[in-house]
Amino acid sequence: MPLSSKLLLIILDGVPWRNWRRLFGNLEGWVQSGEAQVWRMRSVLPSTSACCYASIHTGVSPQVHGIRSNEDRFRVTQPDIFSQVSRAGGKTGAVTHSYWSEFFNRFPFDLVDDMEYDEPGGPITHGRFHTMTGYNARNQMTPSDVDLFATLTMLTKRFSIDYGILHTCTLDSMGHRFGHDCGEMDHACYAMDGMLAAFLPRWREAGYEVIVTADHGQTDRGHHGGHEDLQQDFALYYFGPAKGPASDTLLDQLQLAPTVLNRLGAPVAETMRARPFLD
Repeated sequence: MPLSSKLLLIILDGVPWRNWRRLFGNLEGWVQSGEAQVWRMRSVLPSTSACCYASIHTGVSPQVHGIRSNEDRFRVTQPDIFSQVSRAGGKTGAVTHSYWSEFFNRFPFDLVDDMEYDEPGGPITHGRFHTMTGYNARNQMTPSDVDLFATLTMLTKRFSIDYGILHTCTLDSMGHRFGHDCGEMDHACYAMDGMLAAFLPRWREAGYEVIVTADHGQTDRGHHGGHEDLQQDFALYYFGPAKGPASDTLLDQLQLAPTVLNRLGAPVAETMRARPFLD
Protein backbone atom coordinates (compact mmCIF):
# COMPACT_ATOMS: atom_id res chain seq x y z
CA MET A 1 0.00 0.00 0.00
CA PRO A 2 1.56 3.36 -1.01
CA LEU A 3 2.28 6.06 1.53
CA SER A 4 -0.35 8.77 1.83
CA SER A 5 1.94 11.77 1.28
CA LYS A 6 5.51 12.89 0.64
CA LEU A 7 7.55 15.07 2.98
CA LEU A 8 10.92 16.83 3.16
CA LEU A 9 12.51 17.75 6.50
CA ILE A 10 15.00 20.62 6.30
CA ILE A 11 17.29 20.98 9.34
CA LEU A 12 19.27 24.22 9.58
CA ASP A 13 21.66 23.46 12.41
CA GLY A 14 21.97 25.83 15.37
CA VAL A 15 19.51 28.70 14.86
CA PRO A 16 17.77 30.18 17.93
CA TRP A 17 14.09 31.15 17.89
CA ARG A 18 14.87 34.88 17.89
CA ASN A 19 16.94 34.76 14.71
CA TRP A 20 14.42 32.67 12.81
CA ARG A 21 11.63 35.15 13.41
CA ARG A 22 13.61 38.33 12.68
CA LEU A 23 16.02 37.32 9.90
CA PHE A 24 14.23 34.79 7.65
CA GLY A 25 12.07 37.16 5.63
CA ASN A 26 10.95 34.64 3.02
CA LEU A 27 9.78 32.11 5.60
CA GLU A 28 8.05 34.81 7.62
CA GLY A 29 6.44 36.18 4.46
CA TRP A 30 4.91 32.79 3.74
CA VAL A 31 3.58 32.68 7.30
CA GLN A 32 1.99 36.10 6.83
CA SER A 33 0.43 35.02 3.52
CA GLY A 34 -1.02 31.88 5.10
CA GLU A 35 1.12 29.46 3.07
CA ALA A 36 3.04 28.28 6.16
CA GLN A 37 2.47 27.77 9.87
CA VAL A 38 5.13 28.37 12.51
CA TRP A 39 5.63 27.27 16.11
CA ARG A 40 8.35 27.33 18.72
CA MET A 41 9.96 23.93 19.39
CA ARG A 42 12.24 22.98 22.29
CA SER A 43 15.13 20.54 21.92
CA VAL A 44 16.04 17.63 24.10
CA LEU A 45 18.84 17.84 26.67
CA PRO A 46 21.69 17.98 26.20
CA SER A 47 21.03 20.44 23.39
CA THR A 48 24.09 19.12 21.56
CA SER A 49 23.97 18.43 17.82
CA ALA A 50 24.45 14.65 17.73
CA CYS A 51 22.04 14.14 20.63
CA CYS A 52 19.39 16.16 18.83
CA TYR A 53 19.92 14.37 15.49
CA ALA A 54 19.26 11.01 17.12
CA SER A 55 16.19 12.31 18.98
CA ILE A 56 14.73 14.01 15.89
CA HIS A 57 14.62 10.68 14.06
CA THR A 58 13.89 8.23 16.88
CA GLY A 59 11.48 10.28 18.98
CA VAL A 60 13.27 9.25 22.18
CA SER A 61 15.55 11.23 24.49
CA PRO A 62 19.37 11.02 24.60
CA GLN A 63 19.02 9.24 27.93
CA VAL A 64 17.25 6.44 26.01
CA HIS A 65 19.05 6.25 22.64
CA GLY A 66 22.47 6.78 24.24
CA ILE A 67 23.88 9.53 22.02
CA ARG A 68 24.80 11.96 24.79
CA SER A 69 27.56 14.00 23.13
CA ASN A 70 29.07 14.62 19.70
CA GLU A 71 31.68 12.01 20.60
CA ASP A 72 29.06 9.26 21.11
CA ARG A 73 28.65 7.72 17.67
CA PHE A 74 27.16 4.33 16.89
CA ARG A 75 24.21 2.78 15.08
CA VAL A 76 21.20 3.49 17.29
CA THR A 77 18.94 0.56 18.10
CA GLN A 78 15.55 2.26 18.32
CA PRO A 79 13.23 2.45 15.29
CA ASP A 80 13.58 5.72 13.39
CA ILE A 81 11.93 7.60 10.54
CA PHE A 82 14.11 6.00 7.85
CA SER A 83 13.49 2.45 9.06
CA GLN A 84 9.74 2.96 9.49
CA VAL A 85 9.32 4.48 6.02
CA SER A 86 11.41 1.72 4.42
CA ARG A 87 9.38 -0.97 6.18
CA ALA A 88 6.22 0.65 4.83
CA GLY A 89 7.58 0.33 1.29
CA GLY A 90 8.69 3.94 0.90
CA LYS A 91 11.91 5.40 -0.48
CA THR A 92 14.04 7.67 1.68
CA GLY A 93 16.79 10.16 0.92
CA ALA A 94 19.37 11.98 3.04
CA VAL A 95 21.59 14.94 2.18
CA THR A 96 23.28 15.44 5.53
CA HIS A 97 26.34 15.33 7.73
CA SER A 98 27.80 11.83 7.94
CA TYR A 99 26.59 11.44 11.54
CA TRP A 100 23.11 10.69 10.17
CA SER A 101 24.47 7.78 8.13
CA GLU A 102 26.28 6.42 11.19
CA PHE A 103 23.27 6.70 13.47
CA PHE A 104 20.68 5.31 11.06
CA ASN A 105 22.43 3.13 8.49
CA ARG A 106 25.84 1.78 9.55
CA PHE A 107 28.81 2.67 11.73
CA PRO A 108 31.60 3.58 11.29
CA PHE A 109 31.36 5.89 8.30
CA ASP A 110 33.60 4.88 5.39
CA LEU A 111 34.75 7.87 3.34
CA VAL A 112 34.72 5.90 0.09
CA ASP A 113 31.81 3.50 0.49
CA ASP A 114 29.41 5.71 2.45
CA MET A 115 29.82 9.20 0.97
CA GLU A 116 27.20 8.36 -1.63
CA TYR A 117 25.03 5.26 -1.88
CA ASP A 118 21.84 3.96 -3.41
CA GLU A 119 20.58 0.89 -1.55
CA PRO A 120 17.04 -0.31 -2.32
CA GLY A 121 16.79 -2.18 0.98
CA GLY A 122 17.30 0.99 2.98
CA PRO A 123 16.79 2.15 5.65
CA ILE A 124 18.40 5.14 3.89
CA THR A 125 17.62 4.37 0.27
CA HIS A 126 19.59 7.22 -1.27
CA GLY A 127 22.35 8.85 0.79
CA ARG A 128 24.55 11.84 -0.07
CA PHE A 129 26.80 12.82 2.82
CA HIS A 130 29.58 15.21 3.85
CA THR A 131 31.94 14.97 6.84
CA MET A 132 33.30 18.50 7.49
CA THR A 133 36.64 16.84 8.27
CA GLY A 134 39.08 19.45 9.59
CA TYR A 135 36.33 21.72 10.95
CA ASN A 136 37.39 24.40 13.44
CA ALA A 137 36.48 27.98 14.32
CA ARG A 138 38.77 29.36 11.61
CA ASN A 139 37.71 27.00 8.81
CA GLN A 140 34.08 25.91 8.67
CA MET A 141 34.51 23.12 6.10
CA THR A 142 30.80 23.42 5.22
CA PRO A 143 29.41 22.77 1.72
CA SER A 144 27.51 25.53 -0.05
CA ASP A 145 23.88 25.31 0.99
CA VAL A 146 22.64 25.87 -2.54
CA ASP A 147 24.57 22.73 -3.54
CA LEU A 148 22.86 20.77 -0.76
CA PHE A 149 19.41 22.05 -1.71
CA ALA A 150 20.09 21.14 -5.34
CA THR A 151 21.24 17.65 -4.34
CA LEU A 152 18.04 17.02 -2.38
CA THR A 153 16.02 18.26 -5.35
CA MET A 154 17.94 15.84 -7.58
CA LEU A 155 16.93 12.96 -5.30
CA THR A 156 13.27 13.98 -5.56
CA LYS A 157 13.46 14.11 -9.35
CA ARG A 158 15.68 11.10 -10.04
CA PHE A 159 14.32 8.68 -7.46
CA SER A 160 10.89 10.05 -6.46
CA ILE A 161 11.74 9.67 -2.77
CA ASP A 162 8.82 9.68 -0.34
CA TYR A 163 10.77 11.13 2.57
CA GLY A 164 13.91 13.22 2.40
CA ILE A 165 16.01 15.03 4.98
CA LEU A 166 18.52 17.81 4.42
CA HIS A 167 20.85 18.91 7.18
CA THR A 168 23.34 21.77 6.96
CA CYS A 169 25.78 23.02 9.61
CA THR A 170 26.50 26.41 8.01
CA LEU A 171 24.65 28.58 10.51
CA ASP A 172 25.75 26.53 13.51
CA SER A 173 29.35 26.91 12.39
CA MET A 174 28.91 30.64 11.84
CA GLY A 175 27.37 30.89 15.31
CA HIS A 176 30.29 29.11 16.95
CA ARG A 177 32.64 31.51 15.18
CA PHE A 178 30.80 34.83 15.57
CA GLY A 179 27.87 34.31 17.97
CA HIS A 180 24.27 35.10 17.05
CA ASP A 181 24.14 38.86 17.62
CA CYS A 182 26.41 40.33 14.95
CA GLY A 183 26.47 41.52 11.36
CA GLU A 184 28.06 38.31 10.14
CA MET A 185 25.17 36.23 11.44
CA ASP A 186 22.56 38.68 10.16
CA HIS A 187 23.95 38.22 6.67
CA ALA A 188 24.39 34.44 6.99
CA CYS A 189 20.71 33.98 7.92
CA TYR A 190 19.67 36.35 5.13
CA ALA A 191 21.70 34.35 2.60
CA MET A 192 20.33 31.02 3.83
CA ASP A 193 16.76 32.32 3.63
CA GLY A 194 17.31 33.38 0.04
CA MET A 195 18.90 30.08 -1.02
CA LEU A 196 16.13 28.08 0.63
CA ALA A 197 13.44 30.25 -0.95
CA ALA A 198 14.75 29.40 -4.41
CA PHE A 199 13.92 25.72 -3.87
CA LEU A 200 10.97 25.57 -1.47
CA PRO A 201 8.26 26.45 -4.04
CA ARG A 202 9.71 23.84 -6.35
CA TRP A 203 9.40 21.15 -3.67
CA ARG A 204 5.83 22.16 -2.98
CA GLU A 205 4.97 22.05 -6.68
CA ALA A 206 6.40 18.54 -6.81
CA GLY A 207 3.87 17.47 -4.18
CA TYR A 208 5.99 17.53 -1.02
CA GLU A 209 4.95 18.79 2.36
CA VAL A 210 7.93 20.62 3.84
CA ILE A 211 9.12 21.21 7.41
CA VAL A 212 11.93 23.72 7.97
CA THR A 213 13.44 23.78 11.44
CA ALA A 214 16.63 23.45 13.51
CA ASP A 215 18.12 20.88 15.84
CA HIS A 216 18.77 23.36 18.67
CA GLY A 217 19.33 27.07 19.31
CA GLN A 218 22.55 28.90 20.10
CA THR A 219 23.62 31.78 22.34
CA ASP A 220 25.13 35.14 21.49
CA ARG A 221 28.47 33.62 22.56
CA GLY A 222 27.96 30.76 20.11
CA HIS A 223 27.19 28.07 22.67
CA HIS A 224 24.58 25.32 23.01
CA GLY A 225 24.26 22.05 24.86
CA GLY A 226 22.68 23.29 28.07
CA HIS A 227 19.31 24.18 29.57
CA GLU A 228 18.36 27.67 28.40
CA ASP A 229 15.78 29.07 25.97
CA LEU A 230 18.45 30.46 23.62
CA GLN A 231 20.22 27.08 23.53
CA GLN A 232 17.12 24.91 23.21
CA ASP A 233 14.40 26.85 21.41
CA PHE A 234 14.00 27.32 17.66
CA ALA A 235 11.28 27.73 15.05
CA LEU A 236 9.47 25.05 13.08
CA TYR A 237 7.79 26.09 9.81
CA TYR A 238 5.32 23.75 8.12
CA PHE A 239 4.17 23.96 4.51
CA GLY A 240 1.27 21.64 3.76
CA PRO A 241 -2.46 20.98 4.17
CA ALA A 242 -2.45 19.71 7.77
CA LYS A 243 -3.46 21.91 10.66
CA GLY A 244 -1.46 22.23 13.83
CA PRO A 245 -2.10 23.57 17.32
CA ALA A 246 -2.44 27.22 18.32
CA SER A 247 0.48 29.36 17.19
CA ASP A 248 1.63 29.98 20.78
CA THR A 249 2.00 26.24 21.52
CA LEU A 250 5.47 25.12 22.59
CA LEU A 251 6.33 21.91 20.72
CA ASP A 252 8.60 19.15 22.02
CA GLN A 253 11.36 17.86 19.71
CA LEU A 254 10.28 14.30 20.52
CA GLN A 255 7.02 15.02 18.68
CA LEU A 256 8.81 15.43 15.36
CA ALA A 257 9.38 11.75 14.45
CA PRO A 258 5.80 10.58 15.09
CA THR A 259 4.45 13.68 13.33
CA VAL A 260 6.49 13.03 10.18
CA LEU A 261 5.51 9.35 10.10
CA ASN A 262 1.87 10.22 10.72
CA ARG A 263 1.87 12.64 7.79
CA LEU A 264 3.52 10.07 5.52
CA GLY A 265 1.07 7.35 6.51
CA ALA A 266 3.87 5.12 7.82
CA PRO A 267 3.49 3.26 11.13
CA VAL A 268 4.61 5.13 14.23
CA ALA A 269 6.91 2.94 16.34
CA GLU A 270 5.76 2.03 19.84
CA THR A 271 8.87 3.71 21.25
CA MET A 272 7.74 7.07 19.78
CA ARG A 273 5.39 8.06 22.58
CA ALA A 274 5.06 11.81 22.01
CA ARG A 275 1.86 13.00 20.39
CA PRO A 276 1.96 14.16 16.73
CA PHE A 277 1.29 17.88 16.42
CA LEU A 278 -0.17 17.91 12.90
CA ASP A 279 -3.61 16.50 12.01
